[in-house]
Amino acid sequence: MTTETTTAHRTARFLPQLIKFGAVGAVGFGVNLVVFNVMLLIVLRNVEHRTIYATIIATVIAILTNWIGNRYWAFSGQRQDNAAREGVEFFAVSLVTGTGIPLLCVWVSHYLLGMVGPVADNISANVVGLAVGMLFRFALYRWWVFSPARTARANAKAGTADDAFTAPEPATTTGSTLARTPDSGLVGD
Repeated sequence: MTTETTTAHRTARFLPQLIKFGAVGAVGFGVNLVVFNVMLLIVLRNVEHRTIYATIIATVIAILTNWIGNRYWAFSGQRQDNAAREGVEFFAVSLVTGTGIPLLCVWVSHYLLGMVGPVADNISANVVGLAVGMLFRFALYRWWVFSPARTARANAKAGTADDAFTAPEPATTTGSTLARTPDSGLVGD
């Protein structure tokens, strides 16, 4: 396979997944934004440190929403057979990147920079925090939680354990070497 074909193939797989991840993230962002403001302005209105609590509650509910969307849509072809393990990994990544990063941003904005108020809290938690967290989440979901290599290894181990007494299928090769060589396109392309 040529570098161009490999790159095009990777891009063809990567872009739809990135778009789906973005759509799931947009829904999660909406959930986070609504829950955060309901908590901040209504439910926790008279609670000290309400910004921190609102951020935690909104992020946990958004993580639940995102797990469902990512597991069954964005990364559906790569999800693990062991949903419990995948769920634990997903929540670990999401808590660190989805709660930790926005909380750090809120803390810096609120306590170090002295930017207090609903607008400053929303910008620090829901713009800066979620944007930085999103970059880390996509990378960790793609290359760790929903990693095709890890899923293939886990499925192979499960298959090996279940099929320990099954004889392997014989390898067959048909056709000429030329037929098995990938076509790199027209000369000069």
